[in-house]
Amino acid sequence: MPDVFAVREDEVSFAPGLDNMPERTRALDRATRALAADGLLTAWRDERYAVAPAFQAPPWFELERAAARFFGIHTYAAHVNGLVRRDGESAMWIARRSATKSIDPDRLDNLVAGGIAAGQSVAATVVKEAGEEAGIAAAVAAGAQRTGTVHICRGQPDGLQRETIFVHDLWLPPGFVPAGQDGEVAGHRLVPLSEVATLIANADGPDVVTADAALVMLDCLLRHGAIGPDAPDYGALAALRQPRDPFAPAAAA
Repeated sequence: MPDVFAVREDEVSFAPGLDNMPERTRALDRATRALAADGLLTAWRDERYAVAPAFQAPPWFELERAAARFFGIHTYAAHVNGLVRRDGESAMWIARRSATKSIDPDRLDNLVAGGIAAGQSVAATVVKEAGEEAGIAAAVAAGAQRTGTVHICRGQPDGLQRETIFVHDLWLPPGFVPAGQDGEVAGHRLVPLSEVATLIANADGPDVVTADAALVMLDCLLRHGAIGPDAPDYGALAALRQPRDPFAPAAAA
């Protein structure tokens, strides 16, 4: 694709003339549609991610979401732990992804989870995804408390997943029952917080949690004391809670 990329021995860059965001975006749209036609991408989303040197910085270009892993770009997502207190015990609502999802079909997931599209804020993404995936009213979803970030970087069959997840807790009324609205969720279950660690440890079988949701749940368990200092391998688990974003550019000297 010489009209899009200049390929050299030690680098790949944009072709000459693609020196602004709209031109790069249009060129990559041509490239990603060709890749999709060759069956090299996951299902087309018709939604773009902003690609920038830092979160919400002016974007270099926008890229179709289905191509994010193919190009290994740094993406951002918002996840919500849906929590309730019943009969003196804390529990977590967990969703099962639809069997038709192109990524991690039929796996268990956070109650609310979604990528942050170009032009969207973290808060707006939480409200949007909460309504679509769990039927949570916007006024309720707006009460989700951001608790930090977790980071994931792993090779996948369709490329490299390199993502920062903004983690939220949302305490819901005891009688609330989630209901998916967009067909992306097959069902929900309420799991006592004391049993979530056992669930996310599953490596096979019908109840496997997605890798990113497992990190978000683990972070929640550590923060709420459901996994305490006396637990086996607590030090290694607690070390996963990094104090800064390892993908962020280094601060200027």
